[in-house]
Amino acid sequence: IRRSLDAGSIDWAQFYGPAHQVAAITMVLKDLPPESRPRERLLALGPSAVSDAELIALLLRTGFKGMSVVALAQHLLDSFGGIHGLLRAQPDDLKRIKGLGPAKRAEVTAVLEIARRAMVQELSTRPIFESPQRAKDFARMQLGGLGHEVFVLMCLDAQQQLLSWDELFQGTLTHTAVYPREVVKRALQVHAHSVVLVHNHPSGVAHPSRADETLTQRLKQALALVDVQVIDHLVVGRGEVVSMAERGLM
Repeated sequence: IRRSLDAGSIDWAQFYGPAHQVAAITMVLKDLPPESRPRERLLALGPSAVSDAELIALLLRTGFKGMSVVALAQHLLDSFGGIHGLLRAQPDDLKRIKGLGPAKRAEVTAVLEIARRAMVQELSTRPIFESPQRAKDFARMQLGGLGHEVFVLMCLDAQQQLLSWDELFQGTLTHTAVYPREVVKRALQVHAHSVVLVHNHPSGVAHPSRADETLTQRLKQALALVDVQVIDHLVVGRGEVVSMAERGLM
């Protein structure tokens, strides 16, 4: 019962009868120790004091019959492979989660989009490699939860601020065909001064392969012909992002 009280999802009338009795139980909820309530712990101790599921539960607010809001939040995270996968979720993807009606789907989508736009805005107004970790975090947020390979071109201006993030090619679990001509074409379209190459490894292992090194050299040569520099090639795994420049593979 305590877990259900914390989650706030029990149908009180089912257990306690008339509405006036339900109101009495609501008063008990207010008297629960603050440390047992995610919202109070978050406000008192900060976001690190609550789990991923509890953060999502605060957003959802209610569960449904047979499933508490925290359990619903955990199910949502499990369905998308955690926070990173959830950040990639589209409104249609959320429809398959039982208990997420239109209102909840809209709220979740809005919060996820705010997170994406905030990071894009930061990358667009500050030099990316003023803090290389920002570029890695953004790449992991965008690609970390995918089950197929995607090749992305990050185009930068002369101040190394983000001009565009373009998912140019999609492939299978283990392979993506990348065409240098299309990469050069896109870089010229946005007047890129330099670029960062990004692709993911759905296997979860971010270690660059020999094929990744070969592709990087081919694209460097092609882009050098139009005076566009390749600054880095980021390889996105499930839990980390590897910079080929940092490993001396450029």
